[in-house]
Parts: sequence; C-alpha cells; structure tokens
Amino acid sequence: MSTDRSRRLRVLALGFRGFPGVQGGIETHAEQLYTRLQSLDCDVEAVVRSRYMTHVNAPAWHGIRYRRLWSPRGSGLEAALHTLLGTLFAIVRRPDVIHYHAVGPALFAPLARACGLRVVVTHHGPDYDREKWGLLARTFLKAGERFGMRRAHERIAISTTIARLVESKHGVHSSVIRNGVDLPTLGGDTTALTALGLAPGRYILCVGRLVPEKRQIDLIDAFAKAGLDDWKLAVVGATTPGDPHVRRVLARASEVPGIVCTGFRGGAELAQLYEHAGLFVQPSSHEGLPIALLEALSFGLPVLASDIPAHRECPLDPDAYFPMGNIRRLVDGMRSAIAEPITAADRERRRAVVAALCDWDAIARETLGVYRRATQRAASVDTTEPSDHDAALPPAAPGNRRA
Repeated sequence: MSTDRSRRLRVLALGFRGFPGVQGGIETHAEQLYTRLQSLDCDVEAVVRSRYMTHVNAPAWHGIRYRRLWSPRGSGLEAALHTLLGTLFAIVRRPDVIHYHAVGPALFAPLARACGLRVVVTHHGPDYDREKWGLLARTFLKAGERFGMRRAHERIAISTTIARLVESKHGVHSSVIRNGVDLPTLGGDTTALTALGLAPGRYILCVGRLVPEKRQIDLIDAFAKAGLDDWKLAVVGATTPGDPHVRRVLARASEVPGIVCTGFRGGAELAQLYEHAGLFVQPSSHEGLPIALLEALSFGLPVLASDIPAHRECPLDPDAYFPMGNIRRLVDGMRSAIAEPITAADRERRRAVVAALCDWDAIARETLGVYRRATQRAASVDTTEPSDHDAALPPAAPGNRRA
C-alpha cells in the first residue's frame, strides 16, 4: 500500500448512523471531523445507514461521498450488521485507511486487517457500561473493544480516561484526540423559543438522546423539587416512537408543570436554544467526552454536570459538579446557579477557554497524522505492543482541569 505523501489519502469511515442532521455524539464528531479532513489531504467516503439519511438526497456532501447501506430497523444488531456490510464493502473498495468509530463496530477490525487494510479505531467510551444493554450485547461490545484495540494499526481515545482504560485492559497506547466544538456567533434570534413557549434566560436546557444513561428523569425529578418560579425545563432529544425508555421520560415530564420536550432540534433552532438558556445541565451516568456539554460552554452557559470521569475532563469550575444520581445536590446546584447568574465577562471567558481547548481544525490535523502513521506501519508489526511513536500518557486531569 502506497504511503506517498504527495497524494491524497483515501479514507473509508464507518460506525455511525450518518450526518449531517442525525442526532448523536459520534454523528456530530464524524460530521465535524470529516468535513475538515476532506479539505486537507483526504478523500473521504462515509458508510451510513440508509434509513437515517432520507433527508439527504445527494450522493455527496461537502465533498464527502456517501455509501448508503441497509441496516435492520430497531434491532440490537443494527450497528453490528451494518458495520459488517461496511467492512466487506471496504475490502472490495481498498481504501488507504478504514476508520472505525466506537467499540461495537471495532469488532470487525481483525477482519479488515486480515484482508490487508490499514485500520484505525476511535474509542468513544466503554459502551458496554450503558444501562440499556443486556448480557449478550455487553459481551459483544467488550469483544469489540478487545479486538479493536489489539488489532488496529492505530488507536484514538477521545479522553485521557479512555486512553488509560485501554492501556490498563489491553496493554496498548492510544493517541488522545478529544472532541471539539465550533465557537458560534451569537445572533440574538428567538424565533424557535417563541414557538416552544420559552422565555430567554428563563429556562434550563438539557440536550441528548433519550436513553437511560443520560438520566433525564433525574433532572425532571430535580426540577419538580426545585420550585423555580417562572422557569421552565427544555429537554431536547428525539422522541423515538415505541421506545420504552422514551415513553417513561415523556410520561414523567407530563406530570411536572413547566417541562417542554422539544424532540430533536438541530441547526439554527438548537443554536437558539443554547444561546438563550439560563443554565445547562448534564446529569449522565456514562459519557465519552460529551459534545453537548462542550457546545453549551461554547455559548458561554453556566453548567451543572454529574461528577463522572468524562465530565471531569471538561473545563468546568469545581462547583459545577454534583454527585451522579444525587437529586438533592442537583436541586441545590440549580437553585444556586439561578440565584447567582454569571456575568457577560464570565460567559466570554468560558467561550475563550473551550475554543482554545477544543479546536476541530487541530483535531483534524492530529487525526490525519494518525492516518499517516497507520499507512506507514509495516504489515509485520504486532499491534499488541506499543508502537515506536507511542509515549507515556499525560497525567490524569486534576479536578476541573483538562488533561
């Protein structure tokens, strides 16, 4: 396989539903990353799940070519079967690099490598810890982590916490390349708020998929107890018909006055919801490195987040954390944040910090470097051992500082 730097790398990416306009942290990550890599030295082909891409009719977007493949609807095997098909397509297509996202899709990394492809895997978090999975699914996800980390030519971890997990469990090093965020321009438009019955600066915002590990019900319970006069809670996330957990979230929300479940929102509507919120809350029990929280900081919002390791790697003040699942502490935090709103100067400081730490352009350049290393690795290298470029991981992030 050629490693000539004078030509563009052909990259095939998979492990996500699709983009743009598809809800999910990995989907947002892929959208931001590959639009930038396409403008560097890469020709990107994205393997997407056709049923999530009905809103995009073109064969390409920003130069990124789509390969739409079937996936089963509503099945726990959706990601696995789709990634298997994508891997078989890649074996025929022969890209310079095949890039798997997440540990589930990484289950097929050994197949790709055995067929002579250069393999990169991004570890977005230990998905087997998500509350929704049963024993069989957890077993497959753990196998995907093991095979992906041990058989990839290069590995990327989106946080130091994940990189240390990989090192301790599998004895291999990862390049730590965190999620990023675009610093938005503040526009002042409130059209989307008016349609939802929200008043600028008088609502709490939560953004994420309605899945158990996001713990929106914790936030709804806390809001019900907080007694915040004239405030509302906006829960942003797709309300998938028939999903039992979604039904539970919506049922609990319907019991509490002042809660607005908006469904999926993106683009200008979501930007307005971020810009005019009075507080952003992320109560999750499991995250990789949450893009929604970084986006909230990019708008300068005050933030409350559960004290899980992924959140501890975000640039938050020490008093922004509450013990995960502790409703009383969350109530206290919400009351305090609303009683003492941050200043305009504090908002700009938060925006500047997150812009410096989470630059998608820098992330794309670092990822391209990983691709170059993957194409240069000799086929005889045993990837169960650290490669020459690997160095010791940086110290773990203390408290409210990013590693």
